[in-house]
Amino acid sequence: MFSKILIANRGEIAVRIIRACKEMGIKTVAVYSEADRNALHSALADESICIGPAPAAESYLSISSIISAALATKANAIHPGYGFLSENPALADECRKNGIAFIGPDAETMMRLSDKSAIKKLASDAGLPVIPGTGTLSSVDEALKEAESIGYPVMLKARSGGGGRGIRPAYSAEELRDAYPVAVKESETAFGDGGLYLEKCIEKARHIEVQVLADEFGNAIALGERDCSIQRRHQKLLEESPSPGLDRTIRSELLAKTEDAVKKIGYTGAGTLEFLLDSTGHYYFMEMNLRLQVEHGVTEILTGTDLVKWQIRIAAGIPISFTHKDVRLSGAAIECRINAKTPGTVRRIHIPGGPFVRFDTYLEPGTDVPPYYDPLVGKLIVYTRTREESIRKMRAYLCELVIDGIDTNIGEELGIISDPAFLSGDYTTDFMEGR
Repeated sequence: MFSKILIANRGEIAVRIIRACKEMGIKTVAVYSEADRNALHSALADESICIGPAPAAESYLSISSIISAALATKANAIHPGYGFLSENPALADECRKNGIAFIGPDAETMMRLSDKSAIKKLASDAGLPVIPGTGTLSSVDEALKEAESIGYPVMLKARSGGGGRGIRPAYSAEELRDAYPVAVKESETAFGDGGLYLEKCIEKARHIEVQVLADEFGNAIALGERDCSIQRRHQKLLEESPSPGLDRTIRSELLAKTEDAVKKIGYTGAGTLEFLLDSTGHYYFMEMNLRLQVEHGVTEILTGTDLVKWQIRIAAGIPISFTHKDVRLSGAAIECRINAKTPGTVRRIHIPGGPFVRFDTYLEPGTDVPPYYDPLVGKLIVYTRTREESIRKMRAYLCELVIDGIDTNIGEELGIISDPAFLSGDYTTDFMEGR
């Protein structure tokens, strides 16, 4: 097992990883930018080290600074969290070169699976149904030709990265021609890679993702699914598990096929396979995330499985020691993402408490919320025996949650969970359109 882990991230996920390490008896190193000098994660870690100015490109995205920090503090592993460098094969490769364990897939696996047009073929070969689409496009003219073959509407998608960036729908050739350069530029800015691919746009669909753990000994387990259909511009706002759109038969088939596919693909670590579920109950593989997801807490509170600890164990060469019989997939969990609408300083915060509720955050009175990073400031997660109870519980705790000093989307989340379409469970990815 590792003796010291450097967390190459910030905010609530850095705090989450530090807490898991403390429970495992592992020392931690926090890295921080000048804007995060007084942040909670740097105070909670055993050691902390500044890695650069506020802009992420000069701090949290600087591989050389992160490796230097790990070497200086004698950390023998790096946990990348999510976002930033979590799916960057260059960081994993530099870890290997410097004798530091990377808590995630190795660079070769990342290169093999991070190209979203390539992973679709691997998934198809492994038995998963995929959305009709293309490989990496060479030009807008090729995109136009392929779109005619696939049939409109289509989606332009970045082959690298995630978080909904580099994605543009097109309902006609004219829209596709206009969207292509915009998607290329956005993908280059976000991921340093302007490569795009095209796939059929499935309308009135649900966004379903399956959480998996897999070790180097050939063990793989699917820890249920999450419904992530409540999104605005491809940015998730609320997740729940299980999905109200999946019946028991389809769920069992989906989980079994996902486990089998992960084994065939040869993946190791925590990962997420994402699917679209159409109105007829057919599901299609979209992409795979090779890291911890923002919404991992939904699965943790539902199943009783600590995904961060298992990431660390798997990276240390420890086999998965539990089976499906040990995993709780009953009950209902809901997560609301709390985002800052403005930067500022938190004057007061009241966090609700009680059975089966958690608020993952880095906020405390006096915390500066800078304008440089993702606006996520916390995740309110609840669990009860039924979906109806969880909705009532979430509503009560959103009403109790107080964050003074910055504007947040708490009111919007209350509106979502009170909406008749959400209450019925009959909602799709277009839920936020017009809201």
